[in-house]
Amino acid sequence: MKKLWLFFFVAFLSLQVSASNAPDAEEIRRVIDKAYIDGIQNWGDPDVIRQYVVPEFVMLMLVDNEIQKLPIETWISNIENQKAAHPDGPPHPATVKYLDIDVVGTAAMVKLELYRQGQRQFTDYLALYKFEEGWKIVGKTFYRH
Repeated sequence: MKKLWLFFFVAFLSLQVSASNAPDAEEIRRVIDKAYIDGIQNWGDPDVIRQYVVPEFVMLMLVDNEIQKLPIETWISNIENQKAAHPDGPPHPATVKYLDIDVVGTAAMVKLELYRQGQRQFTDYLALYKFEEGWKIVGKTFYRH
């Protein structure tokens, strides 16, 4: 009987921890939706991207067993070139499925899947920090499916 009570007590505590992070998780989703999904993936407003992505942001890519880096300003420049070539937006806009939002204090890691035309394209891991002005994306790694 004591083990059963211990189980319920631990389960209750874990729910309390998750509930205490709920406002942060919602804010993190909002930041990612605005800056990463609408902004970066769907070629949105570069000023919105810059509002929620730190200038030091870098995407790390594993290419031929080597790490390559893509700074945010290079990515924004690529987006602006795509927008110029396709003024109506991306031919296949991205949608997102959030798999996990792990928040500890002022740090967070988000695991999500990006879809285009209903097909999973990427699993992304986004790192965020909570600054005085709110959550910002600071880095990314990914897996292409």
